[in-house]
Amino acid sequence: MTTPLRLVEPQHLTGAALLDAVTEFVSRFIVFPHEHCAPMLALWYAHTHAAEQFYVTPRLVISSAEPGSGKTLVIEVGQYLVAKPEMVLNASTPAVFRMVAGNGPITLLWDEVDAIFTSGGGTNEDLRAMLNAGYKRTAYVARCVGDSHSVQRFPVYSPVVLVGLAGGMPPTITTRAITVHMRRKKRDETAEEFRERIVQRDAEPLRDALSAWVGGVAETIGDAEPEMPPGVANRSREIWEPLLAIADAAGGHWPHTARQACAYFVRESEQQPVTTGVRLLSDLRTIFGDRHTDRLATVDILTDLVEMDEAPWGDINGGRPLDARRLARELAPYRVAPVPFRTGGQISKGYVAYPTNGTNAQLGLTDAWSRYLPADDDGIEVEGESWEH
Repeated sequence: MTTPLRLVEPQHLTGAALLDAVTEFVSRFIVFPHEHCAPMLALWYAHTHAAEQFYVTPRLVISSAEPGSGKTLVIEVGQYLVAKPEMVLNASTPAVFRMVAGNGPITLLWDEVDAIFTSGGGTNEDLRAMLNAGYKRTAYVARCVGDSHSVQRFPVYSPVVLVGLAGGMPPTITTRAITVHMRRKKRDETAEEFRERIVQRDAEPLRDALSAWVGGVAETIGDAEPEMPPGVANRSREIWEPLLAIADAAGGHWPHTARQACAYFVRESEQQPVTTGVRLLSDLRTIFGDRHTDRLATVDILTDLVEMDEAPWGDINGGRPLDARRLARELAPYRVAPVPFRTGGQISKGYVAYPTNGTNAQLGLTDAWSRYLPADDDGIEVEGESWEH
């Protein structure tokens, strides 16, 4: 008969059983929106105990549409499980810089950070730059020090949890992050009330055991090249490599559980356009697919964009709808521009899906779609006459 985890001292647990215990512990106090959240958090908390072994430390973003959704609970509980925690609220950039540079990789648990990024200002740009740079172990910030103003490089690599309302995080951070969108509990969902004294008491042996176990496999996980789920590459691979390495070292069900979580969170992140340009490309692909065509006049594109439900295009120019000039400006960085083409016996000016030739040669929207959007298996079906350009 298997002994219940709660009856075994944490220091005697295997890696898999220890991660199970951490998952069970955080689930005592927090109602998560789906099954992959608690295991992912267990792996993320574990990775902070060996952050110096990894090339990157994935940012963790905890967001919600409304207050009272349990965001802060994630760091209130997590502070007793991570390595060298520092709870932060409304701290200045120099203060955070000195905490990180002076104490090695600490774990920053930052609440209400959305208010900082939505308020604007140069100081916030400095903070964003530091958080972006500190994602990689090789990151340093240069400062002039002393009367001689000699340049000194300070390390800013550190695990970070950022908590705030949805939409308040800049894309440069969210693309480096695993994001959990918390939701308010339903009336029939319950969790144990957070009491700091009890949480601290029960978490302490778990954290000590987690630190000891991770320390024992640190070199192994640091050199690991874990296999990724299909379609996980580039930035997503970077983000998930530390967590999958820990899961593989733990064994048991964890390699499978971690890859399920990885696939879920990566898929979720790909469904959330992170910039206006990517949102526009996504909506254009929808329009071209719905119309079963590979070219559309600008006037028809603008009509369809403005009429799209829950899209920003009807109110993007200071209260005015998207116009041809703004459309061209948004698409220009993707090397997409309007071209003349013949359709229905008339010459129109608009956008095309496939590459064109001649003096107005364009790569076409399919090039941008293939580079910046998730794969679309439906493709574009073209009806009607062949076209000239």
